[in-house]
Amino acid sequence: MAKDLKNKTVVITGGAVGIGFEIADRFLQKGAKVIVILDINEKQGAEAVKTLNSKHGNNKAVFIKCDVTSDLEAVSKKIIDLYKHVDVLVNNAGILNDLAPRKTIDINVTALIEWSFKFWNHMRKDQGGNGGTIINLASIYGFRVDPYLPAYQASKFAVQGFTKSLGDSYNFKRSGVRVVAINPGFTETALTETPNGFDSDKQYRSDFAKFLKDQAWQKVESVGQAAVDVFERAESGTAWLIEGARPIVEV
Repeated sequence: MAKDLKNKTVVITGGAVGIGFEIADRFLQKGAKVIVILDINEKQGAEAVKTLNSKHGNNKAVFIKCDVTSDLEAVSKKIIDLYKHVDVLVNNAGILNDLAPRKTIDINVTALIEWSFKFWNHMRKDQGGNGGTIINLASIYGFRVDPYLPAYQASKFAVQGFTKSLGDSYNFKRSGVRVVAINPGFTETALTETPNGFDSDKQYRSDFAKFLKDQAWQKVESVGQAAVDVFERAESGTAWLIEGARPIVEV
Protein backbone atom coordinates (compact mmCIF):
# COMPACT_ATOMS: atom_id res chain seq x y z
CA MET A 1 0.00 0.00 0.00
CA ALA A 2 1.40 3.40 -1.04
CA LYS A 3 2.01 5.51 2.03
CA ASP A 4 1.80 8.74 0.12
CA LEU A 5 -0.70 11.59 0.60
CA LYS A 6 -0.66 12.74 -3.03
CA ASN A 7 -4.17 13.02 -4.49
CA LYS A 8 -5.80 11.57 -1.38
CA THR A 9 -9.29 12.56 -0.27
CA VAL A 10 -9.10 13.08 3.49
CA VAL A 11 -11.82 13.54 6.12
CA ILE A 12 -10.84 15.09 9.48
CA THR A 13 -13.28 15.24 12.40
CA GLY A 14 -12.87 18.23 14.72
CA GLY A 15 -10.69 19.76 12.02
CA ALA A 16 -11.47 23.48 12.38
CA VAL A 17 -8.83 24.35 14.99
CA GLY A 18 -5.88 22.97 16.93
CA ILE A 19 -4.42 19.59 16.03
CA GLY A 20 -7.10 18.80 13.42
CA PHE A 21 -6.47 22.03 11.53
CA GLU A 22 -2.71 21.53 11.70
CA ILE A 23 -3.06 18.00 10.25
CA ALA A 24 -5.21 19.40 7.42
CA ASP A 25 -2.56 22.00 6.61
CA ARG A 26 0.30 19.46 6.65
CA PHE A 27 -1.61 16.93 4.54
CA LEU A 28 -2.33 19.60 1.91
CA GLN A 29 1.37 20.54 1.88
CA LYS A 30 2.03 16.87 1.06
CA GLY A 31 -0.29 16.96 -1.94
CA ALA A 32 -3.65 15.75 -0.63
CA LYS A 33 -6.38 16.29 -3.22
CA VAL A 34 -9.02 17.61 -0.84
CA ILE A 35 -9.54 17.84 2.92
CA VAL A 36 -13.09 17.61 4.23
CA ILE A 37 -13.16 19.37 7.59
CA LEU A 38 -15.93 18.30 9.93
CA ASP A 39 -16.62 20.40 13.00
CA ILE A 40 -19.50 21.50 15.18
CA ASN A 41 -18.34 25.13 15.12
CA GLU A 42 -19.48 26.76 11.86
CA LYS A 43 -17.58 30.02 12.34
CA GLN A 44 -14.27 28.25 13.00
CA GLY A 45 -14.96 25.78 10.18
CA ALA A 46 -15.54 28.56 7.65
CA GLU A 47 -12.39 30.37 8.80
CA ALA A 48 -10.31 27.20 8.60
CA VAL A 49 -11.38 26.51 5.01
CA LYS A 50 -10.77 30.11 3.98
CA THR A 51 -7.23 29.98 5.42
CA LEU A 52 -6.42 26.60 3.86
CA ASN A 53 -7.80 27.51 0.44
CA SER A 54 -5.94 30.83 0.30
CA LYS A 55 -2.73 28.94 1.15
CA HIS A 56 -3.15 25.77 -0.93
CA GLY A 57 -5.59 26.67 -3.72
CA ASN A 58 -9.33 26.87 -4.32
CA ASN A 59 -11.50 23.94 -3.23
CA LYS A 60 -8.61 22.18 -1.50
CA ALA A 61 -10.56 22.29 1.76
CA VAL A 62 -14.31 22.11 2.33
CA PHE A 63 -16.26 22.41 5.56
CA ILE A 64 -19.31 20.42 6.62
CA LYS A 65 -20.95 21.18 9.94
CA CYS A 66 -21.06 17.98 11.93
CA ASP A 67 -21.73 16.67 15.41
CA VAL A 68 -19.81 13.38 15.43
CA THR A 69 -22.20 11.88 17.99
CA SER A 70 -25.33 12.31 15.85
CA ASP A 71 -24.55 13.19 12.22
CA LEU A 72 -22.62 10.13 11.01
CA GLU A 73 -25.20 8.75 8.58
CA ALA A 74 -26.18 12.06 6.93
CA VAL A 75 -22.65 13.47 6.74
CA SER A 76 -20.89 10.29 5.59
CA LYS A 77 -23.50 9.88 2.83
CA LYS A 78 -22.96 13.47 1.73
CA ILE A 79 -19.17 12.99 1.62
CA ILE A 80 -19.34 9.72 -0.32
CA ASP A 81 -21.91 11.15 -2.75
CA LEU A 82 -19.58 14.10 -3.39
CA TYR A 83 -16.23 12.32 -3.60
CA LYS A 84 -17.09 8.65 -4.30
CA HIS A 85 -13.97 7.39 -2.49
CA VAL A 86 -12.47 8.58 0.77
CA ASP A 87 -8.83 7.51 1.22
CA VAL A 88 -8.10 8.74 4.75
CA LEU A 89 -10.20 9.31 7.86
CA VAL A 90 -8.61 11.18 10.77
CA ASN A 91 -10.65 10.73 13.96
CA ASN A 92 -9.50 13.85 15.76
CA ALA A 93 -12.67 15.18 17.45
CA GLY A 94 -12.41 14.91 21.20
CA ILE A 95 -13.10 16.57 24.53
CA LEU A 96 -11.18 16.81 27.79
CA ASN A 97 -13.65 17.26 30.63
CA ASP A 98 -13.72 14.77 33.47
CA LEU A 99 -16.80 16.48 34.89
CA ALA A 100 -18.72 15.09 31.89
CA PRO A 101 -17.82 11.38 31.75
CA ARG A 102 -20.75 10.31 29.57
CA LYS A 103 -20.06 13.02 27.00
CA THR A 104 -16.34 12.10 27.12
CA ILE A 105 -17.12 8.48 26.20
CA ASP A 106 -19.75 9.50 23.61
CA ILE A 107 -17.33 11.75 21.70
CA ASN A 108 -13.92 10.21 22.39
CA VAL A 109 -14.92 6.55 22.14
CA THR A 110 -18.38 5.75 20.75
CA ALA A 111 -18.31 8.29 17.92
CA LEU A 112 -14.72 7.37 17.01
CA ILE A 113 -15.65 3.68 16.80
CA GLU A 114 -18.78 4.34 14.73
CA TRP A 115 -16.96 6.64 12.27
CA SER A 116 -14.14 4.11 11.97
CA PHE A 117 -16.48 1.22 11.17
CA LYS A 118 -18.42 3.33 8.64
CA PHE A 119 -15.29 4.32 6.70
CA TRP A 120 -13.51 0.99 7.20
CA ASN A 121 -16.45 -0.66 5.43
CA HIS A 122 -16.45 2.06 2.73
CA MET A 123 -12.72 1.61 2.07
CA ARG A 124 -12.32 -2.16 2.36
CA LYS A 125 -10.96 -3.83 -0.76
CA ASP A 126 -12.73 -7.13 -0.13
CA GLN A 127 -16.04 -5.32 -0.64
CA GLY A 128 -15.23 -3.17 -3.63
CA GLY A 129 -13.38 -0.30 -1.94
CA ASN A 130 -9.92 1.07 -2.71
CA GLY A 131 -8.30 0.46 0.67
CA GLY A 132 -7.23 3.38 2.82
CA THR A 133 -6.05 4.62 6.19
CA ILE A 134 -7.79 5.50 9.44
CA ILE A 135 -5.77 7.59 11.90
CA ASN A 136 -7.11 7.78 15.45
CA LEU A 137 -5.96 10.51 17.82
CA ALA A 138 -5.27 8.71 21.04
CA SER A 139 -2.98 10.29 23.66
CA ILE A 140 -0.12 9.46 25.98
CA TYR A 141 -3.13 8.50 28.09
CA GLY A 142 -3.73 5.62 25.70
CA PHE A 143 -1.01 3.76 27.60
CA ARG A 144 0.15 5.92 30.52
CA VAL A 145 -1.68 6.55 33.80
CA ASP A 146 -1.68 9.33 36.39
CA PRO A 147 -4.27 10.18 39.09
CA TYR A 148 -5.72 13.33 37.54
CA LEU A 149 -8.00 12.54 34.58
CA PRO A 150 -9.49 9.05 35.02
CA ALA A 151 -12.43 9.47 32.62
CA TYR A 152 -10.28 10.98 29.87
CA GLN A 153 -7.65 8.29 30.39
CA ALA A 154 -10.30 5.57 30.17
CA SER A 155 -11.50 7.05 26.87
CA LYS A 156 -8.00 7.08 25.37
CA PHE A 157 -7.19 3.55 26.58
CA ALA A 158 -10.34 2.55 24.68
CA VAL A 159 -9.11 4.29 21.52
CA GLN A 160 -5.76 2.52 21.80
CA GLY A 161 -7.33 -0.92 22.23
CA PHE A 162 -9.82 -0.34 19.42
CA THR A 163 -7.08 0.84 17.04
CA LYS A 164 -4.83 -2.15 17.71
CA SER A 165 -7.70 -4.61 17.31
CA LEU A 166 -9.28 -3.17 14.14
CA GLY A 167 -5.80 -2.51 12.76
CA ASP A 168 -4.58 -6.05 13.47
CA SER A 169 -2.80 -7.65 10.52
CA TYR A 170 -5.66 -10.15 10.19
CA ASN A 171 -8.11 -7.31 9.47
CA PHE A 172 -5.60 -5.39 7.35
CA LYS A 173 -4.93 -8.39 5.09
CA ARG A 174 -8.66 -8.82 4.50
CA SER A 175 -9.55 -5.20 3.99
CA GLY A 176 -6.52 -3.26 2.81
CA VAL A 177 -7.47 -0.63 5.38
CA ARG A 178 -4.68 0.48 7.69
CA VAL A 179 -5.71 1.64 11.19
CA VAL A 180 -3.12 3.48 13.29
CA ALA A 181 -3.01 5.74 16.36
CA ILE A 182 -1.12 8.91 17.19
CA ASN A 183 -0.47 9.43 20.90
CA PRO A 184 0.33 13.10 21.51
CA GLY A 185 1.82 14.16 24.81
CA PHE A 186 0.82 17.47 26.39
CA THR A 187 -0.01 19.83 23.53
CA GLU A 188 -0.98 23.51 23.67
CA THR A 189 -4.59 23.60 22.44
CA ALA A 190 -7.91 25.09 23.58
CA LEU A 191 -8.62 21.72 25.24
CA THR A 192 -5.58 21.90 27.50
CA GLU A 193 -5.87 25.57 28.45
CA THR A 194 -8.22 24.78 31.31
CA PRO A 195 -8.51 21.00 31.67
CA ASN A 196 -11.40 20.03 33.93
CA GLY A 197 -10.29 17.57 36.55
CA PHE A 198 -12.86 15.37 38.26
CA ASP A 199 -12.40 16.71 41.81
CA SER A 200 -13.04 20.20 43.23
CA ASP A 201 -10.81 19.51 46.25
CA LYS A 202 -8.36 22.40 46.72
CA GLN A 203 -5.29 20.22 47.30
CA TYR A 204 -6.11 18.12 44.21
CA ARG A 205 -6.45 21.24 42.06
CA SER A 206 -3.15 22.61 43.31
CA ASP A 207 -1.35 19.26 42.76
CA PHE A 208 -2.89 18.92 39.29
CA ALA A 209 -1.78 22.45 38.31
CA LYS A 210 1.77 21.72 39.45
CA PHE A 211 1.75 18.38 37.59
CA LEU A 212 0.66 20.10 34.36
CA LYS A 213 3.38 22.72 34.68
CA ASP A 214 6.05 20.03 34.95
CA GLN A 215 5.12 18.19 31.73
CA ALA A 216 7.01 18.28 28.41
CA TRP A 217 4.65 20.53 26.41
CA GLN A 218 4.64 20.89 22.63
CA LYS A 219 2.82 22.96 20.02
CA VAL A 220 0.22 21.64 17.55
CA GLU A 221 2.79 21.95 14.72
CA SER A 222 4.69 19.00 16.21
CA VAL A 223 1.57 16.83 16.16
CA GLY A 224 0.77 17.89 12.59
CA GLN A 225 4.23 16.81 11.48
CA ALA A 226 3.87 13.58 13.49
CA ALA A 227 0.63 12.81 11.61
CA VAL A 228 2.51 13.04 8.30
CA ASP A 229 5.34 10.86 9.65
CA VAL A 230 2.86 8.27 10.95
CA PHE A 231 0.99 8.26 7.64
CA GLU A 232 4.20 7.70 5.71
CA ARG A 233 5.72 5.06 8.02
CA ALA A 234 3.23 3.23 10.20
CA GLU A 235 2.11 -0.35 9.79
CA SER A 236 -1.53 -1.13 10.55
CA GLY A 237 -2.32 -1.68 14.21
CA THR A 238 0.57 0.43 15.48
CA ALA A 239 0.52 3.46 17.81
CA TRP A 240 3.01 6.31 17.86
CA LEU A 241 4.04 8.70 20.61
CA ILE A 242 4.83 12.35 19.89
CA GLU A 243 5.95 14.04 23.09
CA GLY A 244 7.88 17.22 23.83
CA ALA A 245 8.18 17.83 20.06
CA ARG A 246 10.63 14.92 19.74
CA PRO A 247 10.55 12.50 16.76
CA ILE A 248 7.77 9.88 16.79
CA VAL A 249 8.38 6.54 18.49
CA GLU A 250 6.24 3.43 18.38
CA VAL A 251 4.57 2.48 21.66
